[in-house]
Amino acid sequence: MKIRIYDSTTLTPVTSAPGIPLWQLAPTRDSAGQRLTDFMMLIPRLRNRTPAEIERASRAIQSVLELHQDVVFADLNLKLNLLWVSLRPRLGAISELTAAIRLRVPEAVLVGHYAEPH
Repeated sequence: MKIRIYDSTTLTPVTSAPGIPLWQLAPTRDSAGQRLTDFMMLIPRLRNRTPAEIERASRAIQSVLELHQDVVFADLNLKLNLLWVSLRPRLGAISELTAAIRLRVPEAVLVGHYAEPH
């Protein structure tokens, strides 16, 4: 799993330089050629916190993601206050991950499309 975290003082397992568009970095298939799914979470005002608070949130997110074998890629962008996660599709995996992240970082919210019921 690759985890990219921007602007963190000590957590920088970045394999490429910041500034490269996410669509060029986030994988669409795993090593076996299977398609991946993804989700995005907004963490309001994360970039405005103290470096220690940002570090705590980054480590909390990283610890959750490392526990899930399905996660292939994650990107925490402090400039946009966004977390992007790519994972192998599994029924309920996104719900499990977002719930686990929200337990550690309660202000994080899942970004999703709302379809009006017919």
